[in-house]
Amino acid sequence: QVQLVESGGGLVQAGGSLRLSCAASGRTFSTYAMAWFRQAPGKEREIVAAISWSGSNTYYPDSVKGRFTISRDNAKNTVYLQMNSLKPEDTAVYYCAARGIYSGRYSFYTRRDDYDYWGQGTQVTVSS
Repeated sequence: QVQLVESGGGLVQAGGSLRLSCAASGRTFSTYAMAWFRQAPGKEREIVAAISWSGSNTYYPDSVKGRFTISRDNAKNTVYLQMNSLKPEDTAVYYCAARGIYSGRYSFYTRRDDYDYWGQGTQVTVSS
């Protein structure tokens, strides 16, 4: 069983930055592909970043590309999401996700169904 605990959310003004962290339990964290998703009220949950277990490959949708950066520290069982130049439309609950089955060293995954484990979410609110 894998447990994911997010932290770092909060209220920030437009143009500001936040860094989210996701601490994972589990001895094989270093082999999990990871991702961050977000869900705004009345909207579908959408991916904002994904990373391979090696950390060498990442994915971002156009909506956050150039502003968000995903990274991981396998020694600390932690994945991060650095969010810069935040916009009011980035307001959402942000979720960390882990893919518990085997993933290729360089593979990242972008669909909700690709992930087996989810954190409880952390609220990010960007004021205009």
